[in-house]
Amino acid sequence: MDFTILQHYWFIIIALLGALLVFLLFVQGGQTLIKQLGKTEQETTMLVNTFGRKWEFTFTTLVTFGGAFFASFPLFYSTSFGGAYWVWFIILVAFVVQAVSYEYRSKSQNLLGKKGFDALLFFNGLIAPVFLGTAVATFFTGSPFHISNMNMSYWDNSLHGLELAIDFTRFETFINLSLGLAVFFLSRVLGNLYVFNTINHDEIVKRARKSLLINSLPFLFFFLFFLVSILLIDGFALNPQTKEVFMEPYKYLNNLVEMPLVATLFLLGVVLVLWGIIRAYFNTAKCATKAIWFTGVGTVLVVMNLFFVAGFNNTAFYPSFTDIQSSLTIYNASSSKYTLVAMSYVSLMVPFVLAYIWYAWKSINNKRIDQQEMDSESHVY
Repeated sequence: MDFTILQHYWFIIIALLGALLVFLLFVQGGQTLIKQLGKTEQETTMLVNTFGRKWEFTFTTLVTFGGAFFASFPLFYSTSFGGAYWVWFIILVAFVVQAVSYEYRSKSQNLLGKKGFDALLFFNGLIAPVFLGTAVATFFTGSPFHISNMNMSYWDNSLHGLELAIDFTRFETFINLSLGLAVFFLSRVLGNLYVFNTINHDEIVKRARKSLLINSLPFLFFFLFFLVSILLIDGFALNPQTKEVFMEPYKYLNNLVEMPLVATLFLLGVVLVLWGIIRAYFNTAKCATKAIWFTGVGTVLVVMNLFFVAGFNNTAFYPSFTDIQSSLTIYNASSSKYTLVAMSYVSLMVPFVLAYIWYAWKSINNKRIDQQEMDSESHVY
């Protein structure tokens, strides 16, 4: 198989994993809604358990996403994870406290008590989406690093990634934060939709419908701000002959125009996201239970095609604004052809893994959670 095809193939896999991760952040969004939707101890327990049964899916996808990036594009991994390490360290801590919280929340005589662990679940639900979204936004806005001739990467800022969210002298910081906040509010939207799908409790569903509208509006605002901004800014383009990176006006808008399939799937994803929200808010409870699949599929399509806009059509997917020629593309950041070929054989197992996930998901969600189940269930978070 041609080396270039392999590089594109693995970037597609990375994009798919990243898109699935964003969808699965409904767990994080739901955790920030627990106290808003649950007004009694019983209602809170129901909410914690409906999201607690899925937290491993999100964590596993995050690890797989990072592992796939490390194997297929190791120069990106070493540059980003080794340079912007405070961002990734905070994300890692957020996921660790999530696992600990679910494990010990309902244990007798635990150190922090249920309220303490609920606060940690909220911390995970806030930090993980915002930081992940902010990190992905740098695929369009750039980061401060340079790479030596020996492929040694150096971060050109002592804040090691935090500057990308707090340096308000650069307009790009607002773009970064806008995507981070868009992902956060999207996770809350998906969390509400997941409540419709899994909880059989009229009062919780009623509050979730109100919360859905409250969180949909800021999500749309921040996402539109991010989208319009990246379509209007100069992008990091690659000259395919000289391999030099240069600034091209309206690069990301040009990518959508020049890749009509990507543009079509992106717009389809946007329509599905909006249709799922509208369906859940205005229709009956029976219709609302299926809404998460419309918005979920739409989320996957939108995020996947954002990755394609950032990396395909001769674009630097991890640009540097301090040394533009150090910017990373799918060509100069990938593993060797031998490694990509070997991993491609392994990737043939992905459909079987997805089938298992679907089966496990369906088995866990074969019945909507109600108060009776919480009273009789032997394992309660």
